[in-house]
Amino acid sequence: MSRTFVYTALVLRNRPSGESNNEITLLTAEEGIFKATVYGGAKSKLRSHSAPYNSGQVWIYRDPAKDYSKLSDFDVHSWRPGLRELYERTMAASAVAETILSTHGGGGDWGSALKMAAATLDALETAGEELCRRLLVHFLWQWAGFLGIRPHLESCASCAAADAPLWFSAREHTVLCGNCAHDETHSDFIHLNLGCRRWFAAVEQLEPSELHRYSLDNKSFNEAKALSAAVMAGALGKHLASWDW
Repeated sequence: MSRTFVYTALVLRNRPSGESNNEITLLTAEEGIFKATVYGGAKSKLRSHSAPYNSGQVWIYRDPAKDYSKLSDFDVHSWRPGLRELYERTMAASAVAETILSTHGGGGDWGSALKMAAATLDALETAGEELCRRLLVHFLWQWAGFLGIRPHLESCASCAAADAPLWFSAREHTVLCGNCAHDETHSDFIHLNLGCRRWFAAVEQLEPSELHRYSLDNKSFNEAKALSAAVMAGALGKHLASWDW
């Protein structure tokens, strides 16, 4: 019985392991997230091929008796060198990877998760500083939908008011109007102006490569950023304040 398996994969993380080896964490379309050891020094082909955010076909040797996996070969289809050329791209790509890791690859539909991640990373590779931030908000919003935790922004969840000012309650994970929120100044509430809500409605089904056509004013962006971070914080079990975006 063969112990070598082939996967369509994206490298989410690459860390040193021992004196000259590395451990990579992969998102695969076939089996979700798992780790594998990369042997070799700095000049090893596999060492350079398995850099974070590279994607393609990987060959993994497995020894089930020892619960051991090793990267045997990597046919890289997308290298994405541009992600390392701008700080904002690197930080946004890291946030995408950490979101996927923290939510265990989305819970089962790994092929769709891989496609979603790859599309965002491809768009980030040539994005400017401001677009990087919008791409990350867009990814978090899409990922929240993928996880089934994205709130509806069209109207108040309690009374269905659509024209009144709306707030997102992080505590209740829902959108409320001022009357139903009772205290819209509470720290758990995030104001959602019409520009913010219209932007989410316009980009919700868009591919990341099309996002450059939909800009945001600063106020609406800050609300969109706060909303996407708050929605995902519940799933991640942590706040996103430490991400410099």
